[in-house]
Amino acid sequence: MLFNSYLFIFLFLPLSLAGYFGLNHIGKYKAASAFLFIMSLCFCGYANIFYPAVLLINTVLNYGILSLLSSKPDRQEKKFWLFTGILLNAGILLFLKYYNFFTENINTVFQTSLPALKLILPLGISFYTFQQISCLVDIYRGDCPKYGFLDYALSISFFPKLTQGPIALCSEIIPELQNPENRKLNYKNLSRGIYAFALGLAKKVLIADSFAKVVNLGFGNIPELNTPSAALVMVCYSLQIYFDFSGYCDMALGIGSMLNIGLPVNFNSPYKAVSVSDFWDRWHMTLTRFFTRYLYIPLGGSRRGKLRTCLNTMIVFLVSGLWHGANWTFLLWGALHGIVMVFEKMTNFTSLKLPRWIKISITFLLVTFGWSLFRADSIRDAVLLWQQLFRGGFGGLYQPITDAFQDFIEISILYRLGLGGIMASYPWLAVTAFTLLSLLGCFTMKNTQEKMEHFALSNKKLLTVVILMFWSILSLSEISEFLYSNF
Repeated sequence: MLFNSYLFIFLFLPLSLAGYFGLNHIGKYKAASAFLFIMSLCFCGYANIFYPAVLLINTVLNYGILSLLSSKPDRQEKKFWLFTGILLNAGILLFLKYYNFFTENINTVFQTSLPALKLILPLGISFYTFQQISCLVDIYRGDCPKYGFLDYALSISFFPKLTQGPIALCSEIIPELQNPENRKLNYKNLSRGIYAFALGLAKKVLIADSFAKVVNLGFGNIPELNTPSAALVMVCYSLQIYFDFSGYCDMALGIGSMLNIGLPVNFNSPYKAVSVSDFWDRWHMTLTRFFTRYLYIPLGGSRRGKLRTCLNTMIVFLVSGLWHGANWTFLLWGALHGIVMVFEKMTNFTSLKLPRWIKISITFLLVTFGWSLFRADSIRDAVLLWQQLFRGGFGGLYQPITDAFQDFIEISILYRLGLGGIMASYPWLAVTAFTLLSLLGCFTMKNTQEKMEHFALSNKKLLTVVILMFWSILSLSEISEFLYSNF
């Protein structure tokens, strides 16, 4: 089920809020938690009943291992069950997500004929697998107590964060669920949550999905692009994934606030970053935290000299690239970010005395270049796009791109306002202006969590919510998935 769907907005979300707070209001606290858990399973299983079955089995197995971990006084026994749990989680994820990728490459290299399998990748498995592993490690280290099964299961399946994060620690989310004050309807949190949800929905539906049309046309017709068109397509994908993921994070944050659950911040204006390392402190922040805490530091972090630090950094980014998808493009994308991070560490790039806007511009260009590899269907397509960027020649923008923007309802309104002559004379104007304004917003505007920190309901905010919700809902005719739900 998608946040940006009629079913979720008009039925699932109101029913979840009413059922959860209604049961809490009459003192049925365990029933309220069980209800939210069942609703989360329904959310997970809307597209395929197989998804919640895998989630439930996975959760039960992990809880059993957690119970053994917490009950064993002997450190060697605890270590055995920790590694068993990690191997179980990693094994399930590797098999379902990467089996066909590995067999295809093995067959190519060794001329074997290993069979491909028709595997279904359960919704959110990449995210809840990491949360399960983090809980195992935290209990082993003594950083987290063992919780009851219902609280644990709900923390893993909690629907606002299930499909794209944030990757919340059990020690963060379970105390929030157990807090008696959070079981009462809080109108301030409710209004803050609706405000964040409206902003996120608008980012996804009105901005990200608009850029998706340019991106799909561009990546689907790379040989037809000239230099300006290739550059536009690359920037548009950078903006599409930005507003798509930012929109999801806003909506997840908003839904959590409606339910009085404070989810960890996962997105903090990453295009304001002054270096690639700063970018990863701002983009998918809980994923960065997971790799830092559970992979980079156990490998030795930066404690064993520069060479080992660089090696550990490359390992983390190669794993991060592979985590995003079973394709060589993701692996090379991760390697590219790793190389840049190593360069920054070796040269102390972040300490260079350059104007802030220059550092931001360099970082944005590097990240955008990397995103083109991330989006391409193959390395060959990415190389072809780069060739078109540097050798495609100059001229007008690829016409199907400009034509696609003419089909938007908002553009037809401009025609009705008497601007049709300008739009017809300069067909590139709409897409260019939209791109530049979106870039300006990324670099200058406050993000949603900043707006929520000092939130106070006012007529202006109420009007903003009404307009954005109405406009977004009218634009839901072409409902699209969030990009990160594929990872």
